[in-house]
Amino acid sequence: MRRALGAVLATATLGCRAPAPGGLTLLFLGRSPAASLNGLSWAPDPDQSRVIAFDGRLHVVRQLSSPRLATPMAVAPLSPSELLVTERTGEGVVLDTAGRPVREWDSPDVASLYAAAGGGGRVVAVRSPYYVPQLASPEPDTAPLIRILDTLGRPIAGLATIRRPALPLLGYLVNAGAVAAAADGSVYYAPLVRDEIRKYGPGGEQRWSAKRGLEGTESDPVFLAPARGTTELRVRNRLVNVALVLGPDGRLYALGSDDSSATRLRVDVVDTATGAILATRHLGAGRGAVAVDRSGALALIDADSLLAAAAPVAGGREPFAPAFALPDLRGDTVTLAAFRGKVTLVNFWASWCDPCREEFPHMAGLYREFDHEDFAIVAVSDDVDAGKMRAFVRHFQPSFPILVGGGRMKQTYHYRGLPYSVLLDRRGRVVERIFGFGGEEEFRNLHATIAKEVGVP
Repeated sequence: MRRALGAVLATATLGCRAPAPGGLTLLFLGRSPAASLNGLSWAPDPDQSRVIAFDGRLHVVRQLSSPRLATPMAVAPLSPSELLVTERTGEGVVLDTAGRPVREWDSPDVASLYAAAGGGGRVVAVRSPYYVPQLASPEPDTAPLIRILDTLGRPIAGLATIRRPALPLLGYLVNAGAVAAAADGSVYYAPLVRDEIRKYGPGGEQRWSAKRGLEGTESDPVFLAPARGTTELRVRNRLVNVALVLGPDGRLYALGSDDSSATRLRVDVVDTATGAILATRHLGAGRGAVAVDRSGALALIDADSLLAAAAPVAGGREPFAPAFALPDLRGDTVTLAAFRGKVTLVNFWASWCDPCREEFPHMAGLYREFDHEDFAIVAVSDDVDAGKMRAFVRHFQPSFPILVGGGRMKQTYHYRGLPYSVLLDRRGRVVERIFGFGGEEEFRNLHATIAKEVGVP
């Protein structure tokens, strides 16, 4: 599932002069904000469940992966040695720059987006633009728009109040947005569906409000009639703001949309003192990355090339840990060491997990397609209820081993949700982590990866 190597980095200068060699800071990778820390740019790669560090030439120098990183959407500097990663579903994950998990916390909202300035002992959180429910329970008019958290993820204060739309069920969508935090305590917020960027002072006072100057009359989102023959809910709205980053030059960079569905992106450069839009650059169609050099010149980079260069080498693989020793359905202990010498898919599942039910037939098909001398599957149940676990097994009758985790697996392996799978090479090292169930396409890609690994003696 890794992208092919060999793509060529293409840089297009968007400022007045060419970016200085070796002096680039990555601002956005795809639609996600990056963090600048210790001379490196740290950016999330949600497709591959990792955080990547780039040097000043945008060469990959480090990759961080962990079961705690399922779909990382944003990275912010929390301290001189720690990164705060926003998960798509709103959890906050703190890693050190070696990739070791430090702590994590649950989202204070349905899903939150976090920002920090690398010190000061506080984190800001807003309703995430990356995971927006169509409907959400109405919040009280006094609910804070921006939450202030301590570095353990505990709410300690709030800034401003939410906007209450005409239809309160759409309140989450109306108040989702992008956020950036400054070292002096200032907070920048940009709503997902309104043409506005705001600056709040450390005490919560609004300093300024800026607009991009988009055409058309702006209104709150409203429901549309379902498409013919369906009951699917549809909402009319315009996606405006996607991400905010404070650059190394002290200016605010706003990644936003040129169209109503955010298929064409743009970057606006904002003066943090006044809110004036200093420059606008249009990224055009396709997925891009944006960087800035020491002089303030912007550069548009092909993001796929950056990510392709981040494909890990086999020698850098980490061992799967901790090694398990768990009972099978007969009560016999099965260890990870028993699978050494085989490419092995370790799958975690539970009877109450609907995607696990969808996934099991695909795993059975995958198991039939390879010689069992070369490939194995071991499926670990995380059920607490043994009866429900056995009923699940009787229904699917898998031919691969089933192990009993007894409800202790999440606290042991720290995965984000189920199903969760880890593909191991013949030496028990992690080839790939797979979060959730991605359907037939995921299993086609997985088949290709396994075939490649099986071919390695």
